[in-house]
Amino acid sequence: MRPRTASARPGRLPLNAAALLVFVLSVFPVYWMILTAFKPTADIRAETPVFLPTSLTLDHFSAAVSADGFWSFWRNSLLVTAGCVLLALLVALGAAFAVARLRWKGRRAFVLMVFVAQVAPWEALLIPMYVIARDTGMLDRLATLTLVYFMITLPFTIVTLRSFLTAIPAELEEAARVDGCTRAAAFRRITFPLLAPGLLATSLFGFITAWNEFAFANMLIIKNQDDRTLPVWLSSFSNVFGTDWGATMAAATLFALPVLVLFLVLQRRVATGMTGGAVKG
Repeated sequence: MRPRTASARPGRLPLNAAALLVFVLSVFPVYWMILTAFKPTADIRAETPVFLPTSLTLDHFSAAVSADGFWSFWRNSLLVTAGCVLLALLVALGAAFAVARLRWKGRRAFVLMVFVAQVAPWEALLIPMYVIARDTGMLDRLATLTLVYFMITLPFTIVTLRSFLTAIPAELEEAARVDGCTRAAAFRRITFPLLAPGLLATSLFGFITAWNEFAFANMLIIKNQDDRTLPVWLSSFSNVFGTDWGATMAAATLFALPVLVLFLVLQRRVATGMTGGAVKG
C-alpha cells in the first residue's frame, strides 16, 4: 500500500476542523445539561458560567425523582413506547415479507404509498388526528397515543425491513423448502435469524421516536393528566419548580438516559449481527 504523502495531509485539515466543530456544537448542549444537573445551586446561579465545578451534588436528581407522578409518567412512556415498537415490528414484518418475497397485483403501488407516507411530515396530521380522536371518544387514552406512534413509525419500519429482506438471498428459503420445510418454517428457521440486524435497527428507531415525541402526547392527553408521558411532564416541570434549573436538567438527563443506553447497546449488536449474518449459510 502506498504511504500517504505529506502534501495530501493539509487538504484534510478543513474537513477535520469542520467535523470537530460539528461534534462540539452537537455534544456541548448535552454536556451542559448533564453538568448543570450535577452543579450546586450556587454555581448554577453564578453570573460567570462555571464549566468545571469544584463540587458536585445529587440533590437535583433527588428533587426530580421525588416529584409528583414521576414514576407514573415513566411507566406511561414505557408502555406506549413498547406497544408502538411491538405493533410496528409485527405488522411491518408481514408487509415487508409480502413486498420482498411475493409477487402480487398492486405491489408497486403499495410500496410507493409507503414511501410517500414515510416522507410526509407527520406534524401535518396533528389537527386531523385530534379531530378523529375527539369525535370517536379516544382522547386522554394511552392506547390512542400508542396507535398514533405506531402509525408514525410503521412506514420506516416497512422500508427498512424490506431492504434487509431483499439483501438476504431468496435461494436460502428455496433450498429449505426443497428439504421439506413449508414457507413459514423456512422463513422462521432461515430468514428470521438473519433479519435480526434489521429488527434491532427498526426497534431502535421506533423507541427513540415514540420516547421523544411531544406534540401528539401534548394534544391527545388533555384532561387526564395522570396519563401524560415524560416529554409532556418535562415541559411543565419548570412550572412546578420555578427557577430550579438544576432539578429541570436532572429530570432531562434521566429522561435521555434510557435512549442513550439503548442506543449504545443496540448499536453494537446491530453491527455484530450484520457481520455475523453475512457468513451464515
